[in-house]
Amino acid sequence: MNKLAVFISSIFLLLLAGCSTTNQIAALKPEPDDASPLVYENTTSFISLPIKIKLQDIENQTNKYLNGVIYEDKDIEDDDIQMKVWKLAPIKISEENGKIKTVLPLKITVNYRYGINKLGIKLYDTREINMNGVLTLLSDVGLTNWKMKTNTAIKSLEWNESPTIKIAGKEVMITYLINPAVRLFKSKIENTLDESIKKSMDFKPNVLDALDKICTPFQMSETYDSWLRIVPIELYSTEAKLQKNQISLEMGLKCNMETVVGHQPQNKFDKDKIALKPVNKMPEKVTANIAAVSTYQDASKIMTKNFQGQEFGSGSKKVKVQNVAIWQKNNKMIIALDLLGSLNGTIYLSGFPQYNEATKEIYFDQLDYVLDTKSRLIKTANWLASGLVLRKMQEACRYSIQPNLDEGKKNMMTYMKNFSPMPGVFVNGTIEDIQFKKIQLTNKAIIAFIGINGKVDVSIDGLK
Repeated sequence: MNKLAVFISSIFLLLLAGCSTTNQIAALKPEPDDASPLVYENTTSFISLPIKIKLQDIENQTNKYLNGVIYEDKDIEDDDIQMKVWKLAPIKISEENGKIKTVLPLKITVNYRYGINKLGIKLYDTREINMNGVLTLLSDVGLTNWKMKTNTAIKSLEWNESPTIKIAGKEVMITYLINPAVRLFKSKIENTLDESIKKSMDFKPNVLDALDKICTPFQMSETYDSWLRIVPIELYSTEAKLQKNQISLEMGLKCNMETVVGHQPQNKFDKDKIALKPVNKMPEKVTANIAAVSTYQDASKIMTKNFQGQEFGSGSKKVKVQNVAIWQKNNKMIIALDLLGSLNGTIYLSGFPQYNEATKEIYFDQLDYVLDTKSRLIKTANWLASGLVLRKMQEACRYSIQPNLDEGKKNMMTYMKNFSPMPGVFVNGTIEDIQFKKIQLTNKAIIAFIGINGKVDVSIDGLK
């Protein structure tokens, strides 16, 4: 989009030097308006970011956090039982009726104390019992303060064996002794699993790191040294849902988008200030309003580079454009052309840049020489000052921005095809037609506004 100012003036310059004279011109320069900070109208954009997290990733992360001993009861005095519970094998996580189903293989060591305690006589014996089984839990899924929140309840506990031991001459099933104790560590295991999932799914660092990458200005065009910058304002999120073995939640970014010409601009994203706000529903499409900022200084340099030394005209009437400078005065664009050849000096033109939606062309409305320039051309170079030349100039001074829109779309699509701003995070999406909206002239820059519709999908696959 930053080619906009370049090519408008470029075509203009090509037509300007059709003929020449041997005279010198010294037109009065239309001074620019007083310089002030660059301020322009900017419409906020909304980027929809549906997040998908596979249950396999939750399983992998949970297994990292939940290891070894997960419960231990060292007090034998309260119920004659000491118990220690280990995770025996990796946890398996899947979906069951919209809930997370967790299968946790357990190994349990129980020290069971039995005997008599009467009339001050204490006779005890202790047996160590080793068992293993499978604990199945179901968890509701939610989202609280950036973290995956689960509410877990034990569904079942199945022992791989139910041996008996002989106590006081009687055969007693071990599970009969242990199951009451299971109720004691039930809430502990449920809370432990919830805590492990919450730790493993604290995706705030991942989201903020991804946003930081996305908001780091990236170069759209090396030739024109243009950069796209996204400045976040607010971040939204819906409740998390479990579908098809993955957690999905809709996130949305309210932001400003702008294109800057020149040196790489500063990243304006501050991860410490962004807040996550809950909402019920998120728009499905991206609605982006991009401000393409081309400062007059940078645009002038580019135009000078493109046209300096080129010769225009025919026969003995020829000029070369040595330097180009543009600025704004009274909401008009002033174009200064330093000419060398049959006509030497600087001439000035002014006009209102306009856009034709049907033809997707930029043209100048009310294009004319600055009054003093016109007066001096009439005296020195009628061939350049004639209305016929000006009309031909205005008719030909058109530039279709369709190639620029297509190139902009092509450049943006490179970030929509499995783009990975960080390991385990992938961005995919589609972009519909890019539409030009309007041009705004400020004291320091030409601002072109374009609108984009599309869809973005962010998936988390293989978090480390």
